[in-house]
Amino acid sequence: MATPSGPAAAAASTPGAGTAGPKASPAAGTAPPRTRPSPRPDRAAWFFLGPFLALFVFAVVLPIGYAVYQSLLTVERHGPLGLGEPTVGFAGLENYSLALQQADFVESFGRVLLFGVVQVPVMLLLALVLALLLDRLSDRWAGLLRASYFLPYGIPGVIATILWGFLYVPGISPITEALGTASPDFLGYDNVLWSIANIVVWEFAGYNMLIIVAQLKSIPQELYEAAKIDGAGPWQTALRIKIPLVRPALVLTCVFSIIGTMQLFAEPLVIQVLSPAVSSSFTPNLSAYNDAFANANVHLAAAKAVLLALVACALSFGFLSLVTRRERSER
Repeated sequence: MATPSGPAAAAASTPGAGTAGPKASPAAGTAPPRTRPSPRPDRAAWFFLGPFLALFVFAVVLPIGYAVYQSLLTVERHGPLGLGEPTVGFAGLENYSLALQQADFVESFGRVLLFGVVQVPVMLLLALVLALLLDRLSDRWAGLLRASYFLPYGIPGVIATILWGFLYVPGISPITEALGTASPDFLGYDNVLWSIANIVVWEFAGYNMLIIVAQLKSIPQELYEAAKIDGAGPWQTALRIKIPLVRPALVLTCVFSIIGTMQLFAEPLVIQVLSPAVSSSFTPNLSAYNDAFANANVHLAAAKAVLLALVACALSFGFLSLVTRRERSER
C-alpha cells in the first residue's frame, strides 16, 4: 500500500492538525485558573444561619417592633363622662411627649446616669484588681478563689437585694449594731442610691472579672519572659503588658455595665419595700413598670421603654465611638 508523503503526510502526523486532532494539553507545572469566591453566602451558609436568624427575629426584632407599635397607640374613651366602650386609636408621638413632660421620669435618667458614673468605674476597677491577683496565684488557689468571686453572680438579683436589705435595716443588721451611733442610714434619701450600687458591685464584679481573666489567659507567655529578661517586676509587667492587652475586655465589660445601669430594676424594686426614698419612678425601668402594671397604661409604658432603649444605645455606641477614635489617634 502506498503511504502519503509530503506536506499532507506532515500535516496528518502533527498533533492538533486537522479536525480530529486532540486538543493541546496545558504545560506541566501550570496551576489551574482560580475562580473568585462569590461574595454571597451559599446555600449551606444560609442553612446554618437560618435557625439563628429565625430566633433573632422572633426574640429581638419582633418584640422591639411590637413595643414601637404599642407606643404609637392610645386608649380613647367615648360616651358621657368617658364611660363608654374604650377603643384603641393612633396617637403618634403623643405618648413620647407625655413621658418627657413627666419630671419624675426625666429625673430618673439623671439618677441612673449618676449611678453609672460612680458604680461602673468602681466595679471595673475591682474586677481588674481581682483578675490581676488571680493571674499571679497558682492554678489550685486561683480556681477556688475564681469560683468564690463568681458565686454572687449566680444569685438572682432579687435574692441578693433581700440579703443585703437585712444588712441595711437598723435593729436587724449586724453592721449597724457594730457601728452604733456612727452607722449611716443606708436606706435614707442620701444613701439609698449608693446602697443599691453596693449590691450591684457585689453581684457583677465576679462576672466582669472572669471576662478579664479570659483575656489575660490569651496573652502569649513570650511577652512575660521577655519582660522578665528586661528586668521588669510584677508592677511593671501589670502596668505595661497586662493592663494594655486586656483593654478589649475592659471595653466589653464597660459596654455591658452601661446597658445594665440603664436597665436597673430588680434592686430598687425590692429596696422600695424597705426604704421610702425609693419612689415608683426611681429608675426609668421602674417608671415604665409602674405605668404598665399599676396604672394600666401599657402604651405610655411602651413609649418609656423605647426612650430607655434609645438612650442606652446612644450611650453604648457613643462610648464605643470614643474608644475607637482614641485607638485610631494612638496609631
